[in-house]
Amino acid sequence: MQHRSGKYTVQPYRIGAHIDGKNGLACLTKVERDPSAVTRVAPLPHMFVIRDLVVDMANFYAQYKSIKPFLLKPKPADGLEHRQTKEDRAKLDGLYECILCACCSTSCPSYWWNSDKYLGPAVLLQAYRWVIDSRDEATTQRLADLDDQFKLYRCKTIMNCATVCPKGLNPGKAIAKIKQSVAAGRAF
Repeated sequence: MQHRSGKYTVQPYRIGAHIDGKNGLACLTKVERDPSAVTRVAPLPHMFVIRDLVVDMANFYAQYKSIKPFLLKPKPADGLEHRQTKEDRAKLDGLYECILCACCSTSCPSYWWNSDKYLGPAVLLQAYRWVIDSRDEATTQRLADLDDQFKLYRCKTIMNCATVCPKGLNPGKAIAKIKQSVAAGRAF
């Protein structure tokens, strides 16, 4: 959804929020049922607030777009799908489930201070998903694009990202794998 000025991009269905001191999805985070208990709900931290709990996700989505989140491979001559072994498909488990809610990225101190340059946990998790996809033919180019002091190496392995992910994913592990892959010049 875009703001009427066309300037803001928001995610209307999966609103991440800062609930009782921790990022999570507003629709899934359990709150205390006791009416006397106070639940504090705020927008995701370190993002421009458009209204109420809705934050501007334009930079986040631009960063996602920058990793080219699609197969970079010519279409098969026979017009069929790109085939993949069960083992290669299993490597994608724990990566493709990301719903891009930005809970992990907005819990990351490196992203707070460098969100204009550092891609952040969610985008790097997705980048790794495409780096290790056996059907993709641009692994070397993808790794070269990520090999940047700000895009990748701002991660300090604090692991807030894995703690707050509503899907139980581990972006920190994926970031470490990207760093290994860049160093070796091939995907791990």
